[in-house]
Amino acid sequence: MRLLTLLRPELADWAVLALPDARTGVLRLQGGEAVGFTATVALATTAGTRLDRLLRTGNTDVTEDTRDPALAGILPHPTLRGELLALGLDQLLAVGLNARGTTLGALLLARRGGFDAEDIAFAARLAARAAIALDSARLYEERGQIATVLTSALRPPSLPEVDHLRLAARYRPAAEHIDLGGDFYDVLGSGRDWLITLGDVCGKGVEAAAVTGRTRQSIRTAAHFDRHPAALLRALNSVLYEAGTDQFVTVLCARADVAPDGGHADVELAAAGHPAPIVLRTDGHVEQLEIFGTACGMVPGIEYRTISLRLHRGDTMLMFTDGVDEAHGAQGMFGVERLLGLLPAYAGAAPDVVCEAVEQHVVEYADGRPHDDIALLAVTCGR
Repeated sequence: MRLLTLLRPELADWAVLALPDARTGVLRLQGGEAVGFTATVALATTAGTRLDRLLRTGNTDVTEDTRDPALAGILPHPTLRGELLALGLDQLLAVGLNARGTTLGALLLARRGGFDAEDIAFAARLAARAAIALDSARLYEERGQIATVLTSALRPPSLPEVDHLRLAARYRPAAEHIDLGGDFYDVLGSGRDWLITLGDVCGKGVEAAAVTGRTRQSIRTAAHFDRHPAALLRALNSVLYEAGTDQFVTVLCARADVAPDGGHADVELAAAGHPAPIVLRTDGHVEQLEIFGTACGMVPGIEYRTISLRLHRGDTMLMFTDGVDEAHGAQGMFGVERLLGLLPAYAGAAPDVVCEAVEQHVVEYADGRPHDDIALLAVTCGR
């Protein structure tokens, strides 16, 4: 609208921007006598008209007499045509808005006494500048939409509802102003059989998030063929190694078999260079499991081993990335021992309470600015 205001009254007594949107099939008209007028018409109704040709070619069109019935072919809204007649404006000038080989719209101008050749040339120069500004705004919007779609696709998914299991997660990227990072988690399955993964791509930000997306999809694909944690890590290791990326991935993979009554869940675990999970029992006893393995993507042909454990009703298994235990503060690293020390106070608590408490302690320890991504996933047996 600022462009239309600048044009009046030096170049025109009346001005309108005509901006088509092929995605929605709508032609937006902005401006008019009061500048603030906005209306839309269906693009299909302009097919074959002078305006349609102008929007396809980007050429200049001049209507010598605004009383001519043919005016509807270049100005498809009756309110705007009525304004021209009421104002007694003699001539309508339509100039294409062209940028990078594309016609983005048209600038429609009218003035008492009409336009001479110098006026038309000046209007064309203004239209060219306006087109560049419109094109830049369009590109910015498109890039923003692409970024939004990609961010949504790469961000950790929402957790499913699982009979007799309670799940909670926390995800905190280290990179400021970017809601993406290298940590990830995923839960998939049905009935009593659930696969729970949590991992960490070497690096932070968008680059790490791209590998994160590939890793998560590779695990989901491999799970269609073999849901055993060791087999999934073998498959993921092959995919990442053959991709030739310099980034490796640490992963913790758990498969839970939930008892029909929810009294317990048998869990099979495999790890690829990832911190082992901690089990918090209902009586406050805590234990970090012993499970090791080489990170995925570094060396071909790795065999991964598994361990088994049983979660009883109310027990919680806490999975976390190294952004938790390796968080730096004034006293050095946060450390697993500090984590083991704070968890007994949350025995029997809901998994979201456990995750929130751990995240809060870690962030406070790091003076509010953790240097690495943080991801937590808590699995509590029973409802």
